[in-house]
Parts: sequence; structure tokens; C-alpha cells
Amino acid sequence: PPTLSASRKQKIKIMEVVFVNRADLISAAAERSGMARKDVEKAADAVFESIEEALSKGERVRLAGFGTFEVKKRAARKGRNPRTGEEIFIPEAKVPCFRAGRAVRDAVV
Repeated sequence: PPTLSASRKQKIKIMEVVFVNRADLISAAAERSGMARKDVEKAADAVFESIEEALSKGERVRLAGFGTFEVKKRAARKGRNPRTGEEIFIPEAKVPCFRAGRAVRDAVV
């Protein structure tokens, strides 16, 4: 499997785990698991697609010990165009949110 660049390894060593992008996450998972990068990529794609599908249905995805993905409603509100200062109406929206679990919160501190 492909290895991380020297600068990426340095970041990972210093800060325990730093994934700057999807490719880094997949490379690190492949390295840690000993699996082929192609297999890890397929598994990661399946997980991400499953989470996305569940959120699009309005479902909550709870990963024990990691966190919860959910969709929240953002209420309609008044805003202001920063360029013109004109007041504008911002409609309500659904936004995906992630709430970290205790293990993740403790690891960050």
C-alpha cells in the first residue's frame, strides 16, 4: 500500500492523528489495518454513502464511542448583505451536524 508523505507522517507523529483530507484518512487506515488501499477505499466509500443516505432520509447515525451525525433545522431569519448593508431574508434550511462522543472529546483535550 502507498505510504504517507514525510510531512504527513511528521504531522501524524506530532499530533497523534491528523487527517487533512480523505486520501490521508484512507492511506492511514490501510497502513494501520494492513489491508489494500483499494479495499479500504471501497469500505470508506460505503460507510460515507450510508451515512449520507441516512441523513438524507432525516435519520440519525450514532457510532458508539465516536459520535452522532444528524440533520438539524436552521430557522428562517433576517440577515444583512455585508457589501450593501441591505437586509435580506434567509429561508429555513436543513443542515448536517456532528456531535462528538465522549471518547472523541476526551481525545481532543
